[in-house]
Amino acid sequence: MTSGYDIVIVGAGHGGAQAAIALRQQKFEGSIAIIGEEPELPYERPPLSKEYLAKEKSFERILIRPADFWRDRAVTMRLGERVVAVDPQAHELQCADGQSVRYGTLIWAAGGHPRRMPGVGPLAGLHHVRTRADVDQLEAELGATDRIVVIGGGYIGLEAAAVLTKFGKSITVLEAQDRVLARVAGEPLSRFFEAEHRRHGVDVRLGVSIERIEARDGRVTGVRLASGEMLAAEMIIVGIGIVPAVEPLLAAGAAGGNGVTVDAQCRTSLPDIFAIGDCAAHANGFADGAVMRVESVQNATDQAALVAKTIMGQALSYDAVPWFWSNQYDIKLQTVGLSVGHDETVVRGDPATGHFSVVYLKQGRVVALDCVNMTKDYVQGRALITLRIALDPEALARSDIPLMELAAAAAP
Repeated sequence: MTSGYDIVIVGAGHGGAQAAIALRQQKFEGSIAIIGEEPELPYERPPLSKEYLAKEKSFERILIRPADFWRDRAVTMRLGERVVAVDPQAHELQCADGQSVRYGTLIWAAGGHPRRMPGVGPLAGLHHVRTRADVDQLEAELGATDRIVVIGGGYIGLEAAAVLTKFGKSITVLEAQDRVLARVAGEPLSRFFEAEHRRHGVDVRLGVSIERIEARDGRVTGVRLASGEMLAAEMIIVGIGIVPAVEPLLAAGAAGGNGVTVDAQCRTSLPDIFAIGDCAAHANGFADGAVMRVESVQNATDQAALVAKTIMGQALSYDAVPWFWSNQYDIKLQTVGLSVGHDETVVRGDPATGHFSVVYLKQGRVVALDCVNMTKDYVQGRALITLRIALDPEALARSDIPLMELAAAAAP
């Protein structure tokens, strides 16, 4: 059975939902369909490891839009379907259930899937935090769980650990690097979060290697470290990144590898196919043109808006300033810019107070900031990054001087 639409969007996350919304806002009148692997309407994913896991928000409160929104805008939702192949010449998709879908233009917004532990199959008590179903299953097992091991000291793992300590669970975080957040943040921020988690009773283990996941009768019993130590656990949460969901595009001949490569308008190398969000590798102007994937809601939604405008004939290029956030305990972290390739860091304020910023410099120019409970630095730092201003590190360290005041003094 074959059906067809003017625009098909593969992926019902932030990028896919925003692409459909932006197309209607741009007065696109053709047919639009969103194909999503999950049975749910598009919903916000960041709360999964924060407010939703903590039971502070219901699922209805994290829906991007209610059901009638999509009906009123004639956006067809094909949920619970998975695209397994793309025929770029025929402009046709093949779904896992055998159905075919024709498209005029394809927007690939499929995101990614959690990276799995090598050689470990499905086990009761082994979890990831990527979908609503993941979190619902995790929560269903919490009542019979006292000890939890979190593998991976990135944002997902640390956010989950922060929530689960509130439930009185014994938490151990295992990180292969010598500090948490090593891939995304400078050492001052890493050491701050390491200390905060330990202060809340989390056992943070750094520089550890895992020999294997221990299990009995199909259920996890713990983690065996390379040192021989056995960490007993009723639950294991794996947060070691995602694998971009681009296999059908690469199999169809699209350029890429770690993601699918796109140009400044988010076009892939295949005709009439765009890609956006976590799975799209683009040359980022805020990383000196390095080709990279940016895993953030901001990136997905901004690229979606750009693609909608491009389809409607506007000549634009992607140049949005990247930003991210994380909530852990009473800590609000706001990040702006990309610290890739930085050669100097400056700390504004005192981490011991819980209010400080880490400023990343490259050749004297501000390229990124991590702001801990420092919203003013975050807002003003965005302007510094956009203006590509070089500032004196000693002056930057003066947290009593607003960043824009420093910028004004440095202006020619």
